[in-house]
Amino acid sequence: MALRIFVADDHEVVRRGICALLTAHHGWEICGEAADGREAVEKVNHLQPDIVILDIGMPALNGLEAARQILHNNSHQKIAILSITDSEQVIQEALRAGAKAYILKSDGAKDLIVAIEALQQNRTYFNSRIGQIVLNGFLNTGKMPSQRTFILPDLTAREREIVQLLAEGKSTKEVAVTLGVSVKTAETHRSNLMRKLGLHCLSELVLYAVRNNIVQVPGEQASALHAGPPRMPAA
Repeated sequence: MALRIFVADDHEVVRRGICALLTAHHGWEICGEAADGREAVEKVNHLQPDIVILDIGMPALNGLEAARQILHNNSHQKIAILSITDSEQVIQEALRAGAKAYILKSDGAKDLIVAIEALQQNRTYFNSRIGQIVLNGFLNTGKMPSQRTFILPDLTAREREIVQLLAEGKSTKEVAVTLGVSVKTAETHRSNLMRKLGLHCLSELVLYAVRNNIVQVPGEQASALHAGPPRMPAA
């Protein structure tokens, strides 16, 4: 029986390239695709693939939140995270979310193939570079990833979703439609969230989302936004 793989990436060219690469491998097939995290969660729950590949920087719902929701529905689902970043914080968050493999897009096709083969054999996969980052994090803190304290310990899954949607420019009405709640409920969530994080305007929320890897922006713009200490939740 063929290994059924699901691929989620918001860049169509990248997604098509991944699908072409994987279907060229004997015994593997692509059972579904998605262009954002929310679509990925819905389709994975329906299709129940053997392995899910999630890009981190997807709109509507990022890869880490999608992974959490997928695993909430099926704790045995095997998930590989694709990312452009080797940030220790992001890697550790991926591990905490339940990912069994973390692949950098800059590392090429070979790593992706090896990662899928590892997951197929019920093993985890992190290449030597990622493994060293994880090890350095452990040595520096004396704690395993599951024990680490991150910048977002007090946000619920729903609150992280709302942060991403608002940071992407969605109106309160659009947030309500996306989440399937009333506009009044969405407004309440937004007000509570801003108060909880000690933020006062949308621009501060966008900076918070970028600096905490809830949304991603490329290149020099990302470096500028990440400059300075990240905004912490109000006590």
